[in-house]
Amino acid sequence: MKILAKTLEGLEQVLADEIKALGGTEIKILKRAVQYEGDKTLLYKSNIMLRTALRLLVVKKEFVAKNEEELYRKMYDIPWESIMTLGNTFAIDTTTNSEVFTHSKYVALKSKDAIADRFNHKFGKRPSVNIHTPTYRLNIHIRDTKVTLSLDSSGESLHMRGYRMNTVDAPINEVLGAGLILLSGWDGNAPFIDPMCGSGTILIEAARIALNQPSQIKNRPFGFRKWRSFDHVLYDQIWKEVEAQILDKEIAISGSDKSLRCVKVTQQNLVEAKLDNKITVHKKDFFKLYPPKGVTVITNPPYDERLKEANINTFYKNIGIKLEKDFIQTNAWVFSGNLDAMEYISLGISKEYDMMNGGLPAKFINYHF
Repeated sequence: MKILAKTLEGLEQVLADEIKALGGTEIKILKRAVQYEGDKTLLYKSNIMLRTALRLLVVKKEFVAKNEEELYRKMYDIPWESIMTLGNTFAIDTTTNSEVFTHSKYVALKSKDAIADRFNHKFGKRPSVNIHTPTYRLNIHIRDTKVTLSLDSSGESLHMRGYRMNTVDAPINEVLGAGLILLSGWDGNAPFIDPMCGSGTILIEAARIALNQPSQIKNRPFGFRKWRSFDHVLYDQIWKEVEAQILDKEIAISGSDKSLRCVKVTQQNLVEAKLDNKITVHKKDFFKLYPPKGVTVITNPPYDERLKEANINTFYKNIGIKLEKDFIQTNAWVFSGNLDAMEYISLGISKEYDMMNGGLPAKFINYHF
């Protein structure tokens, strides 16, 4: 089957590498997505294990529609009764980039009518629409006149891991947090710190990588678990294999923040993630830290949301001074969406990645000093 894995801009190659490691074939990198081939086993594993995927779509049909009538007819001709039953519910998400189909809501309406009319013609009844918790969530993507119809196998976005019970201002997305760690090349063994840990997302994702824990929890209500094709035996077998590969070892991961509220929020999230006995976190100002040599540092400094605009440039300048002075022989990475302020760090750059954070341009930079 053809699978389309959605991701954040800047993480496409990382996601492709993850997919290859799981056994995906015919991998093709797209913008904010990676396309690949795999079977049902790989689909289940992908949802459970991939750290940088937002959702996984199973492509069911690709066709050309030059007008609304042709769209309706080709949607009607799909054997929907072999995919779902009258007792199932469905919802349709639509994105369009087309001069022909300019209104995504109208595309969704025509497609819904086609599905309902086919069932009504064959069985005298129509399946119901449920926009919140459907049995099948359909995804229709139209570029010009090319229509791609997919089934959303993930349900809720895969960045929702289930451990972040509390947050602080501008929390980093879990998929982004995992992606930054994988981009850094951290091996999971070297000491790791986040000295401005916020709500602890980077710390938790680092620990899960180090311990080879899956990105998702076993009882997550994946979309594919509602499908009539769902294989319970296969799903349970995959989880047995996944759990058998989890490592039980000590890890040198710690975090700090000058905000007591951030520390408490991180501690609560660590408990929820069952990592409170693996990660240490304490209240400490970044500018009073003196880490040992050989540490990997990845952090997302506060900007604008937690600092006044007048102080931001000085704050980032002082980050650079502190890194150069006291973070001796460390592998230091800084992620930020304040591109102007990052210029004030004024250190040599080893690697630099253009990213996006909440729709805003950002950078992930590895400094040498």
